[in-house]
Amino acid sequence: MAEIIDGKSIAEDVVAKVKQGAAALSQTGVVPGLAVVLVGEDPASQVYVAFKSRRAKECGFHSVQHTLPVDTDEDTLVKLIEELNVDKAIHGILVQLPLPAHIDAGRIIQTISPDKDVDGFHFINVGKLGTGELGTAFVPCTPAGAMLMLERVRGKDLSGLNAVVIGRSNIVGKPMANLLLAANATVTIAHSRTSDLPAIARTADILVAAVGRPEMVRGDWVKPGATVIDVGINRIPAPEKGEGKTRLVGDVAFAEASEKAGAITPVPGGVGPMTIAMLMANTLTSACRSAGIEPPVL
Repeated sequence: MAEIIDGKSIAEDVVAKVKQGAAALSQTGVVPGLAVVLVGEDPASQVYVAFKSRRAKECGFHSVQHTLPVDTDEDTLVKLIEELNVDKAIHGILVQLPLPAHIDAGRIIQTISPDKDVDGFHFINVGKLGTGELGTAFVPCTPAGAMLMLERVRGKDLSGLNAVVIGRSNIVGKPMANLLLAANATVTIAHSRTSDLPAIARTADILVAAVGRPEMVRGDWVKPGATVIDVGINRIPAPEKGEGKTRLVGDVAFAEASEKAGAITPVPGGVGPMTIAMLMANTLTSACRSAGIEPPVL
């Protein structure tokens, strides 16, 4: 049976270090500031934003939330972001996605100052990550968290290991591949048009699933002893719990894969908790940079 990589525990460790770093930074007169912007009333987004704001306050941050009506026009949102860009009390700006259809999410993301882009989506940060400039980049929170979990099992240097990332999104797949390359792994990016995907997956010492399809990666896709990072969060019907009930599963068939893997992340309780923890870490890093102080090592 595989070792279960406990995302909740690792996330709490990250948050504890962030709290210590924020407390130390506040002694210099700098309080990390995070501004979260929500447009509309999407229930899932409201839950995420509330949790992010609460977590920021727990870390001792200056936490600001801007909730705008669903019919807010694009120029109004751009103006708000430009004001946050020059606000010295704000070190991180996060615009909750998805945005309403009439707003160009790409324009909004590129309006955020790269120095306050704690989601790591601005082209400047994407370019830095792609060229290995990790020391000054903001890395997207989900792959950054997944990488930290992987380091706990495999260490920081992945020389000689084959990594397969299933999924090529800008939010997870591509940045994850770049992080694995930076750690000296040999990396393959696979996706929906990859020929014989199971065979490619079986070459992986490190298998990262980020496709958004419930339990797509089966146990016989997993190389014996591989480390499996399941980024997927999918809600599926759970009739055994009662009519209309659901449960969360990942992109990996956990029961099958855990029989073959050396280590595996669960869903829930795996990569999910790490995402918000890394958002807090990125915000602290931004505040430290603005103060000319070395950010803490996680």
